[in-house]
Amino acid sequence: MTQLTPYSQPIFIGFAFMLRYAQITQHTYQRKHRMFFSSWEDILRVVIVGTLAYIALIFLLRISGKRTLSKMNAFDFIVTVALGSTLATVLLSEEVALLEGVTAFGMLIFLQFSITWLQVRSERFQDLIKAEPSLLYYQGRYIDSTMKHQRVTREEIHAAMRDSGMSTEEGASAVILETDGSFTVIRHTDAEEFTTLEYVHNYPGAVQTDTNN
Repeated sequence: MTQLTPYSQPIFIGFAFMLRYAQITQHTYQRKHRMFFSSWEDILRVVIVGTLAYIALIFLLRISGKRTLSKMNAFDFIVTVALGSTLATVLLSEEVALLEGVTAFGMLIFLQFSITWLQVRSERFQDLIKAEPSLLYYQGRYIDSTMKHQRVTREEIHAAMRDSGMSTEEGASAVILETDGSFTVIRHTDAEEFTTLEYVHNYPGAVQTDTNN
């Protein structure tokens, strides 16, 4: 059996180091190369899979109705973002097959369809999953308790007024934080009653529901 001399061990260590350095250099080169171009096969896959996935998504949205892509509450926003994220994953990830992506599309759309179907048929279910819009400003008065609960500042309300083309607070009768997180500004009017605010939390004439969100 051959024994290593004291001089052989540094030689083997140096050889192993050089081999490892070569592997790291090759890996770095491949990463830099893939940064701009991988292969024509990958590009062809993106074109074919992307086109088919896009067609499948359009078809599923068409049969599910316009309500699927509306942003009336947080659940609608989640579905919209999830659909976009799923499409991007199908396009760029080779580990996700086209059929798996289409299945994910169908599942998300079906869940959103089921929730909205139950929501319009059951007030109890609607109160369970959907928050109420909140009144933040009304007839020249800021509702500080609601603003603190919803984590909204006066500067953000002013921004919403400016976005609606108002230069003074007196130009607004009410500012509402909607269930999707957007602001609605109602311009000043001489009307004594605002029937569109009857389901808004904190409005004096609001319809009472089980939720205080």
